[in-house]
Amino acid sequence: MNNHQQIIKQLRLGHRGATIRTLALWGVMGAFGVLTVGQTGECVALAANGHDLQSQVKATATKVIPAVVSIASTVMVRDQAFSDEALPFGLFKDPPTRRQYGQGSGVIVSADGYIITNNHVVADAVDVEVVLADRRQYKGKVVATDPKTDVAVVKIQASNLPAAVWGDSSQLAVGDFVLAIGNPLGLSRTVTFGIVSAVGRADVGVADFEDFIQTDAPINPGNSGGALVNVNGEVVGINTAIASPTGGSVGVGFAIPSNMARAAMQSLIKTGRVVRGFLGAATQDVSPSLGKIFRLPDVKGAIITDLQTKGSAERAGLKRGDVVVRFDGRDVMDSGQLRNLVAQAPIGSKHRLELIRDGKSYQTDLVIQEAPRERVKKSQTTATASTQHPLSGVMFDEATPALARQMDLPVTNGVVVTDIEEGSLAEASGLLPGDVVLELNRQHVNNFATFQRLADPLKPTDLALLLVNRQGNVLYVPVQGE
Repeated sequence: MNNHQQIIKQLRLGHRGATIRTLALWGVMGAFGVLTVGQTGECVALAANGHDLQSQVKATATKVIPAVVSIASTVMVRDQAFSDEALPFGLFKDPPTRRQYGQGSGVIVSADGYIITNNHVVADAVDVEVVLADRRQYKGKVVATDPKTDVAVVKIQASNLPAAVWGDSSQLAVGDFVLAIGNPLGLSRTVTFGIVSAVGRADVGVADFEDFIQTDAPINPGNSGGALVNVNGEVVGINTAIASPTGGSVGVGFAIPSNMARAAMQSLIKTGRVVRGFLGAATQDVSPSLGKIFRLPDVKGAIITDLQTKGSAERAGLKRGDVVVRFDGRDVMDSGQLRNLVAQAPIGSKHRLELIRDGKSYQTDLVIQEAPRERVKKSQTTATASTQHPLSGVMFDEATPALARQMDLPVTNGVVVTDIEEGSLAEASGLLPGDVVLELNRQHVNNFATFQRLADPLKPTDLALLLVNRQGNVLYVPVQGE
């Protein structure tokens, strides 16, 4: 088996090479090395006002290549094939673990060693190795990750590193020239060239918050986490996924816009998590038929279908049936775009909404609140990191009617489990996401404030006896502290 075949085998076995619908998340998505021009095979040689495109592309590649790194990660996985080995009393033997390897790319964003990459490149990694363009090798530490945007930050102990320059992704337009830089198929320092095929791509199925740049610059396995740059050498995106029936590039690649990636990175470095704004309302896209019913001039906007009590939208005076059509003067095409705009806005900032209500135009100011789950997460981690609270690692949220519809909950009051950390006491005790907490230690829970009042005094060794409604079945789940 030659080296190339070994690389292909490793990528197929690796935890980053899974196909999502027709999309492939690759442990490497940047490319600065082999220069190809577009997908048509046509040679592009443009000279306008004395400007030589080829010279600018070459200069850009030379400038950015040193800031793009290769990332090799190791995770421990269990062989499920061995999980059916029976033991006495009806028990089963835990399947053995083995090391599994993945490859990806990253971009140096500070001279002191901060590197941005994709979450799927380093998720659950027990070992991370970073190789610079000049072949220096460092052990990397995962600072923090954000699966919702597929962004992660890695730190290496080094100084005076070549850092990439951020660009403004909001200025990108269809047809702009871009270069993708990374390490596809283990081939370091690879550069490809193409154009911006589309902007604002959502519903791709890769992350919770999607506003992808689509490009035809060839991207292949190993490019994930690499740089998408404009011809001025500014990073305008972080390469993340491709749509492909073959597993290789067919000219449809996706990158996280630099404005979204940079904001997520800065929040991860500062707080260890991404703080997001929250609309406090459920929304729906405008279809042609709904556009007629709501007397809209265009088939675009986000229809308000439900409001959270005392949420940002309700405080701004929004009502069910309102259609938000602009956010700070920017057209709102659909509910996903509105969600992204609100999520990226600073907490407490004020923004002008333009909406249509009963066929008439209105304007109002929206003050951004922090997303409830993020706020809960903050209070949990701050209160429990040093005390090992019995419910450490569990995310709770108010079981509002809107959340009940979203998560298909059996009730619309109480407190719902939204996420559980793997390996936590609660997970071992059998608590599940979607469980609605009705009681804590035999005390009735009707909202999050009551739940927090009952949970805060618990000591590390205390019992947290939860009465939960699990899809209509009511049962007790005891979580015993250590």
